[in-house]
Amino acid sequence: MDKKIVVLAGDGIGPEITSATVVTLNAVAQKFGHNFEYDYRYMGGSAIDKFGVPLPEETVQACLASDGVLLGAVGGPKWDAQPAENRPEKGLLGIRAALGLYANLRPAVIYSELADASPLKPSVLAKGVNVMVVRELIGGIYFGPRKELDDGKTAYDTEIYSEEEVRRIAKVAFDLAMTRNKKVTSVDKANVLLSSRLWRRIVIEVSKDYPEVELNHMYVDNAAMQLVKDPSQFDVLLCPNMFGDILSDEASQITGSIGLLPSSSLGTCKAGLFEPIHGSAPDIAGQDIANPIATVLAGAMMLDNMDLHEEARAVEKAVEKVIALGYRTPDMGEGKRVGCAEMGRLIAENI
Repeated sequence: MDKKIVVLAGDGIGPEITSATVVTLNAVAQKFGHNFEYDYRYMGGSAIDKFGVPLPEETVQACLASDGVLLGAVGGPKWDAQPAENRPEKGLLGIRAALGLYANLRPAVIYSELADASPLKPSVLAKGVNVMVVRELIGGIYFGPRKELDDGKTAYDTEIYSEEEVRRIAKVAFDLAMTRNKKVTSVDKANVLLSSRLWRRIVIEVSKDYPEVELNHMYVDNAAMQLVKDPSQFDVLLCPNMFGDILSDEASQITGSIGLLPSSSLGTCKAGLFEPIHGSAPDIAGQDIANPIATVLAGAMMLDNMDLHEEARAVEKAVEKVIALGYRTPDMGEGKRVGCAEMGRLIAENI
């Protein structure tokens, strides 16, 4: 099977972790008889350096024509002097909007071999951690009107959601829950925010089409507390954009390392965006110590989106085996120390 994959390596450790992931994808292609064609494009700081903008139009068009987009990470202090409208992160927001990627899925699963790296007590972890954060991605405060007033002395950002935006992300969460443990926890701040009251009302409406799924609501501050107190109580966490951004990073620390967690962004086009949830980590870029596992698992999510499910499971099992064998990048705690490239090679070897 032929598939076209756009690779947006980005900035910082992005080229290292995407390179390691391509090695694993090549192993998949070889084992299962596929042909993956890689189209490398620019986004973020690297695009600013080359084109003067964080998201060139040619990158957008290449992504629209692809079967999947693999992203490393964008940003770094090098571009801090850029005006707000031309920062690397604008490229990320722009590609999400251009591809209509409204649903961000962020799984958080703990590996038993890495339990010691988690800050939670063994008695808490013994209950298990398998949470899927479903984050609305192209609405809310990150995309609402914003402005600086009084020469930068005052500024505002606006949280806006429409019924349709809430309804479509809620359907994603409930559909996912039907394939898991049939439980959705919707996160909001309905005691304070009007946008959250709309969110809650529409989520309740959608839930009526899923009578098998248990729905409960939780204020975001309580959700943050409960996530570290007893993460086993959660299955699918349905979140507005900013709340999902924050809670998924918190969930990553429960698992022991942010370097382990992938994400997929899906929406109105066939080409989803698949990336680690972490940033570009410019302080360790070029040192071959970054953890590529989150990006490799994002590659597995991309394979799933291409209906290559057996191939995706092969990648996940290879990651599990390498972890079970004791191989660790520096962020993963004690074990057989390996670098980014070697971790990618080991995973590929076990596919």
